[in-house]
Amino acid sequence: MDELDAQKTWTDEERLELAAKLDAELDAFIDGLEKKRYEEGWPEDRWQEEMDKHPFFMKKAPQPGDDVHPMFEGLQKLKYDPEENTRDELALNYKEDGNFYMKHKKFRMAVYSFTEGIKSKSDNPDVLAVLYNNRSAAHYFIKNYRSSLSDAQRALFFKPDYTKARWRAAQCAYELDKFDVCTQMCEELLEVDIDHKEAKELLHKNKMKKLETERNQRKEAAESKRRLTRFQKLRDAIEQRVIKFDDQKVGKKANITEELLRPKFLPLEDHPVHLDDDGSTLIWPAAFSYPEFLFSDFQQQLPETATMMDCLTTLFAEPLPCDKSHNYRMGNVNVYYENRKAACVHKVEPERSLSEIINEKGFFVSGGALLFYVVPKDTRVEQEFLNEQRRPMVYS
Repeated sequence: MDELDAQKTWTDEERLELAAKLDAELDAFIDGLEKKRYEEGWPEDRWQEEMDKHPFFMKKAPQPGDDVHPMFEGLQKLKYDPEENTRDELALNYKEDGNFYMKHKKFRMAVYSFTEGIKSKSDNPDVLAVLYNNRSAAHYFIKNYRSSLSDAQRALFFKPDYTKARWRAAQCAYELDKFDVCTQMCEELLEVDIDHKEAKELLHKNKMKKLETERNQRKEAAESKRRLTRFQKLRDAIEQRVIKFDDQKVGKKANITEELLRPKFLPLEDHPVHLDDDGSTLIWPAAFSYPEFLFSDFQQQLPETATMMDCLTTLFAEPLPCDKSHNYRMGNVNVYYENRKAACVHKVEPERSLSEIINEKGFFVSGGALLFYVVPKDTRVEQEFLNEQRRPMVYS
């Protein structure tokens, strides 16, 4: 527009005409632009998903392994970059994260956040006290009482008058049966606030629990002493009888332990050998195997004074369920025991007592129990049993 046009006075009609002309020129310019589809937006079928990823609209924080929006990464860098924040600011940022996770009961994530805050190396004792106390609370809610107590005590180190940390320490000490620590913490709380109801209640509970624990410990100590005395008597009785065991080394004296005497047969495991009430007779667990049926009977408490005849009488008081031919009856069976060390079997005389049988040179207690094999006499079953692995027959 030249100087003459600038000085010209425009009528309303001329102004409207010029405006229409400019609009037409702009429309013509836009129509002349290359037509192409806009591809920078969110896909229609995934707009909600994309919105949830955007830091301005997301409803929950990204989890480890999630794809993170570039803007979120930028915000994170601003929040956690040591070059952009002081140590105190970093620590407080992580504290805010931890408090967020605590509010949503994600206590393990809270522990992680408070730990990162502590690692920021703030030298502000108030900030450190809060971080340790909050991490103590997170540990407490997932029952990590030892870690919770340690953190509460660290919080008190930085802030000795921290009531919340002292109360948390008292609670953890109670859970851990640290009765003296609990008492100390409760009494210190009551020195500051004589009307601290929770501290009074916990102090009383702690006292009662301590008395009960000490009483139980005394009972356990007395019972342990009685068990030791009983076991010593049992061991003396076994050694006096010169009883031998399967896993005993040749020529070596057996090391009598509770593990050695614990029966390895499931139906007998709660009935190890023991002395009777008079302390004069050994009571043995025993297994009676029937090779024909791959089946065993168990007798949990056989006095060593019982004869093999007594044992068979009990075994055959009722017919064996699998004995369709009724071959297993008194007077129609033979009983054997095996000497695995010598790879031979021994026939048992029915009139002999268990103590006499156990005392035989070839008898070894096997798996914490007496083990016998029962077969019908003078039958194919007996012959196959004796021929197994070509074991020689030995008569005691």
